[in-house]
Amino acid sequence: MAWFKKGKEVQTEKKIKIPEGLWVKCDSCKEIIYKKEIDKNLKICPKCNYHFRISARERIQLLVDEGSFSETDTGLSSTDPLDFKDKLSYRERLEENKKKSALEEAAISGEATIEGYPVVVVIMDFSFMGGSMGSVVGEKVMRAAEVAVETKRPLITVSSSGGARMQEGIFSLMQMARVSAAIARVSENGGLYLSVLADPTFGGVTASFAMLGDVIIAEPRSLIGFAGPRVIEQTIKQQLPDDFQRAEFLLDHGMIDGVVDRKDLKRTIGQIIGILA
Repeated sequence: MAWFKKGKEVQTEKKIKIPEGLWVKCDSCKEIIYKKEIDKNLKICPKCNYHFRISARERIQLLVDEGSFSETDTGLSSTDPLDFKDKLSYRERLEENKKKSALEEAAISGEATIEGYPVVVVIMDFSFMGGSMGSVVGEKVMRAAEVAVETKRPLITVSSSGGARMQEGIFSLMQMARVSAAIARVSENGGLYLSVLADPTFGGVTASFAMLGDVIIAEPRSLIGFAGPRVIEQTIKQQLPDDFQRAEFLLDHGMIDGVVDRKDLKRTIGQIIGILA
């Protein structure tokens, strides 16, 4: 009968609630790291040197001289030439992304100095519709190239994009030709164009201005390519190397000129400008 006697109640341990956002899991080494530690380290994993994605505003703070950035071509916004709609209309999706990213579009352009050298910059932001290149992004890159020619300043772009913006169809694809022609004018006029590739850089951006730099550098372990590895494997019916499309793989195969840590990026760009411009 002792089996049926009610024993002492087992005290359950109280669960400790940990506020959200204090810890971050690294996408590379899978370590759980204190978020403030990553923020202090320029959004770089202290365990494996993985470079987390950062916003265009954060990139500007890290890259240009303090207080030197002057934004240009503000107020440009995409229209909806195709009256495109999937789960949301294109106009609704644009408004949603503006609120989420606190940006007007997927790129910020302006003039600044880097290590004291005057430059024209275009910084892409992956958080705005995957950094996709629509009419406005193409227009900003083209205008920045024109300013670089007029002022004889080096042009610097930082790419982070999934490619062309499907909601604008052919209008988006046309930007590839427009920006490539604008970059060609920089070269024809003896200007310097430096392209920085961040994770990820794909599609129409890779197929146009991102790979046209006089000097092309990338952050460590950045994914860079045109089509994704799964599409390529299905096309060629072969298994790709594990590090395929990583920045280091592209460097080994002569597709880019260097892989530079984020903390050294500003100094390296300054040195390149000092030598070539």
